[in-house]
Amino acid sequence: MAFPKVADARKLNDEELGQEIVNAKKKLFQLRLEQTTGRLETPHQFKHTKRWIAQLMTVQGERQRGAANTTQA
Repeated sequence: MAFPKVADARKLNDEELGQEIVNAKKKLFQLRLEQTTGRLETPHQFKHTKRWIAQLMTVQGERQRGAANTTQA
């Protein structure tokens, strides 16, 4: 599985972006649960999921700062 791109995150609207963050955090929780129970077969998914969450949150932060800047101007 290839890494998701930041461009993919930027294509999402605000509502989809928030939902995607929630889904990715749930996936990370499931991976941790599988690791604890010894059923984790793909440990590289931690890296993929954490990176995807970081990208999503970066885009969300950019949009919030952009909205704050337009409000102040």
